[in-house]
Amino acid sequence: MSQSVSAAASGQFKIGGDLPVNRLGYGAMRITGKGIWGEPADPAAARATLARLPELGINFIDTADSYGPFVSEDLIREVLHPYSGLVIATKGGLTRHGPDIWAPLGRPEYLRQCVLMSLRRLRLERIDLWQLHRIDPKVPRDEQFEVIAQMQREGLIRHVGLSEVAVADIEAAQKFFPVVTVQNRYNLVDRTSEAVLDYCEQNGIGFIPWYPLAAGDLAKPGSVLSQIAERHGVKNGAVALAWLLKRAKVMLPIPGTGSVQHLIENVAGAGLALDDAEFAELDRQGRKAG
Repeated sequence: MSQSVSAAASGQFKIGGDLPVNRLGYGAMRITGKGIWGEPADPAAARATLARLPELGINFIDTADSYGPFVSEDLIREVLHPYSGLVIATKGGLTRHGPDIWAPLGRPEYLRQCVLMSLRRLRLERIDLWQLHRIDPKVPRDEQFEVIAQMQREGLIRHVGLSEVAVADIEAAQKFFPVVTVQNRYNLVDRTSEAVLDYCEQNGIGFIPWYPLAAGDLAKPGSVLSQIAERHGVKNGAVALAWLLKRAKVMLPIPGTGSVQHLIENVAGAGLALDDAEFAELDRQGRKAG
C-alpha cells in the first residue's frame, strides 16, 4: 500500500467552532499493555507509531489518564511534545484497579485532580479538549458538570466533551458548558447511539466513535465489506472508516493501533470515496449483523 496516504483527505471539522482538526484522528489506547494496563508489549513500535502521526496528516489525538493508567499520556508527551499543529484530547473520571478493570469516580475533587495531573503529564498549560470519561452514577450529575465548568472558567480546559452518554445527558450538561464532542461506541454493526449521533449532527457537535473498526461477521472473507475492500485495494478497516466518514460530517473516527503498518492501512480510509450504492449496502448489512 502507498505510504503517501494522508488523514487530511478526510476533510476538516472545527471542534467547538474554533479548533480545526482533520476528521480522521488517532486513539491512543492501544499504545499500552494487555488489558490497557502497563507499558506496551513493544515500546519501540508504540513510539514509532506516535512519531508517524504528523507525517500521515493526523492532527487529532485522543487519549485518557486511565490508559495504562498514565502510560498513554506519558508516551504522547515523550514523542510528540511540544505538539506543533496537534490537538491532544484527553479524558478523566475513570479509575483503574487492574487489567480491563474500569470504575467511574466523579467526585469533584477527583475530576479536578484528573485535569491537573493530565496537564502535568502532557506538559500543557491548557487542555484543548477534556472529556468526562463516564458520568459517575454515584455522584449527582450536576456536581460533576459544575466542577468541569469551573475548570473551564479558570482556563484549565478550552473545550469540554462527554463520553458514553444519552441525549438527555448532553442537554443537562449544556446548562453548565457547551458540549463540543460526544464519544460513544459506534461502528458498522453497533448502532445503539444512532439517536445521539443524529442529535450531534443537528447541533454541530463532533461525534467520536470509539471501537470504530468493529465489523463482526461483515469482515469475513467473501463478505460485502471484504469485497469492497478488495475492489478498492485497501484493508477492511479502511472501508469501515470510510463508511463512518461518509455517514456524518460531524464524525471523527479515532482508530487506534501500536503498529505503523496498521496505522497506514487505517489512514487509507481517509481518502476512500465509497459510492452511494456501496455505502447503502454496508449500512444494510451492518444493521442486519448488529
